[in-house]
Amino acid sequence: MIDIDCVVWDFDGVLNRNIIDGRFLWSETFEADHGVSLRHFREFVFSDEFKRILRGERDLLDHVDDWVQASGYDGSAQDILDYWFAKDARPNAGVLDIIDDIRKAGRRNVIATNNEPRRTDYIENDMGFGEIVDDIFSSGRLKCAKPEPQFFNTVADALDTPRERLLLVDDSQKNVDAAADLGWQAFHFDGSDDEALRRRLGLAG
Repeated sequence: MIDIDCVVWDFDGVLNRNIIDGRFLWSETFEADHGVSLRHFREFVFSDEFKRILRGERDLLDHVDDWVQASGYDGSAQDILDYWFAKDARPNAGVLDIIDDIRKAGRRNVIATNNEPRRTDYIENDMGFGEIVDDIFSSGRLKCAKPEPQFFNTVADALDTPRERLLLVDDSQKNVDAAADLGWQAFHFDGSDDEALRRRLGLAG
């Protein structure tokens, strides 16, 4: 492998192929399965309040329960979260193979994701990523979010690794640029070009 001590993986769109052409796949059957407006759900749940939720400043379950009360949905907020998280669980098998190769090369893998605490726990435990990577850093746990410098600095400090020996793999150009500005190595990954990623990691061939 090239001069990297740890690969820092984004989750959604990279380790998890839940975004195709900008569409979150969990939403495609939402209206048919629940009989309520997807547009209303999106506008209510992903309002400005969601920024606080991503930072762990408000509980996502409480926020979704407010939507349940406003929408007339006859299920519970927990039903919605269970559906959402399960539908969104689409591990990228090709990237998981790369993680395994990185581990065999004696390097570390961690996740650094903008996710609130409940979904972070789901990723770690229900999806099993706690057994796949060395650590999981999320905005909900760190109380800050990418692309804020504080997020990247907190992760680097926790890893006790020079910035120039960390590689961020992310599908957001803003996040890639922010990490690079702080001295990290960074790779913009579209979620599908595994061979380009392998070459960047020195694993091709």
